[in-house]
Amino acid sequence: MLGIKVQQVAHQLVIRWQFSKVEIPICDITSVTLDDTYGGSELSAVRIGAAYGASQTILIRTTNQSYILFTSNEALFPKISDLVSSTAN
Repeated sequence: MLGIKVQQVAHQLVIRWQFSKVEIPICDITSVTLDDTYGGSELSAVRIGAAYGASQTILIRTTNQSYILFTSNEALFPKISDLVSSTAN
């Protein structure tokens, strides 16, 4: 199973997992945090990745939707945080 891939394309954060592609405008992102709950604290959030076996749960909040990323890639959270903070400046 392939892991979650994240990259910045223009002013969008593009998240790919398996055959899914989610594009989030970076200007809409309000926060990026680690979520310490197993299934994610927000019930209405879009869940990306497999919850079982994931060592990190990343919560991305936007102005109109939340996204929960289940991953074992510990470099993903700093990468997303850096992309969001560098674009905000």
